[in-house]
Amino acid sequence: MKKVGLGIAVVLALVLLGGFVVNQLGDVATAARAGDCARISGALENPTYQALDCGSEQANVKIAKVLDWNEKACPSGGMDYSTYTGDATLCLMPNFVEGACYGQDSESGIAKVDCSTKDSVKVAKVFSGKTDRTVCGDSRAAVFPEPAVTFCLERGDQKQ
Repeated sequence: MKKVGLGIAVVLALVLLGGFVVNQLGDVATAARAGDCARISGALENPTYQALDCGSEQANVKIAKVLDWNEKACPSGGMDYSTYTGDATLCLMPNFVEGACYGQDSESGIAKVDCSTKDSVKVAKVFSGKTDRTVCGDSRAAVFPEPAVTFCLERGDQKQ
């Protein structure tokens, strides 16, 4: 197995630090439901939310859970975006597709890219219903607890 390098570290940092983009999504949480997908863009300056079909090439996040204003923080491992009204919090996870590659995108933070792209990350395997890092073997595991999913990540920009 390939050693996991800088590219995966960059993508994981983008995914896990997504919660820093808060208080700018407006009323989207009132209509959003767990399992819905979207494109979050304008990541740090002025984030916008666009609801999309989960099969869309542009859908970079999936709503893992919607918390009411009085609920605690999102499950560990996810990203959270709060509405400016404070009515709800969207707990997000990446909308990773097995076999696809991802890389940095200045507009949305993370986007699908060709696997030959420098520092790209390939989603080698997706295990739905599991939160077990060991299923990834030598690959880097990104684990989300709710809904339970483990993404096995490898360098995408290295020839097989």
